[in-house]
Amino acid sequence: MTRILAALLVAVLPFGAVAAGHSKARVANVSEFNKDGEPNIQSHGVLVLDPTTGQTLFSKNADTATPIASLTKLMTAMVVLDANLPMDDPLEISREDVDTLKNSSSRLPVGAHFRREDLLRLALMASDNRAASALGRNYPGGLPAFVDAMNAKAKLLGATNTHYVDSSGLNPGNMSTPADLGKIVAAAAGYERIREFTTTGALSVQLPDSKRKLTFLNTNVLVRHSDWKIGLSKTGYITEAGKCLVMQAIIANSPVVIVLLDSWGRLTRVGDANRIRKWLERNPDKLAGAFKPT
Repeated sequence: MTRILAALLVAVLPFGAVAAGHSKARVANVSEFNKDGEPNIQSHGVLVLDPTTGQTLFSKNADTATPIASLTKLMTAMVVLDANLPMDDPLEISREDVDTLKNSSSRLPVGAHFRREDLLRLALMASDNRAASALGRNYPGGLPAFVDAMNAKAKLLGATNTHYVDSSGLNPGNMSTPADLGKIVAAAAGYERIREFTTTGALSVQLPDSKRKLTFLNTNVLVRHSDWKIGLSKTGYITEAGKCLVMQAIIANSPVVIVLLDSWGRLTRVGDANRIRKWLERNPDKLAGAFKPT
């Protein structure tokens, strides 16, 4: 009986080990293109858009609304800038800005004052949630009026399947689709401050009334360590949304908007972006603005 059990274990264990090993290899070594020559994208929601023509180059679940996490902050920035509020105004970080929903951390101390422009920069570059909360809370009429303005702006842009409930993106009620986000990213790319702040690699901030400086890094590794030509970038993550990434970048000499939602792996959204880039570099004729030799 013992020999029979041992034989069964020998027969079963290698199969399990091989299956597990195969699964890990498959996850780690995703092929760049599928059998049709298209990028083998792993993110659940995808849009690749030529903003010059408005043409969709690639999509996957483009009309499916899902939580968008900190991608919300692009709309936050547009609403702040549209209001022409003084960028030098000092805004206080209050206890209302502390995240009690997801318990995310922030290095901005309660009681400290920061210029509105500095908070906007930190919300976009480092995705700081207290900064985004303070921006919405200090809007004329407070956060309710700010959220109303966010939803009105989405409607104005034709993002009809988009809905906002806060200025940070921590609430999973902030919803959008890849198709809508393509419009939102294209619109956000028209703001000089948004382009600058989302593509700053790192920033040192001196805390008010202190000699201590804090260094904040851009949440998109492609901005900090790559040869990408990125004009706008924003990442996002909460459990309900998965890993998200939107970018406006120059590929094959043409602007391209990339939307990646609900990526399941730590580096999947980066891998997907690189696969899209390689695909377009192989097929530059898909882009209206790409150089075409005469």
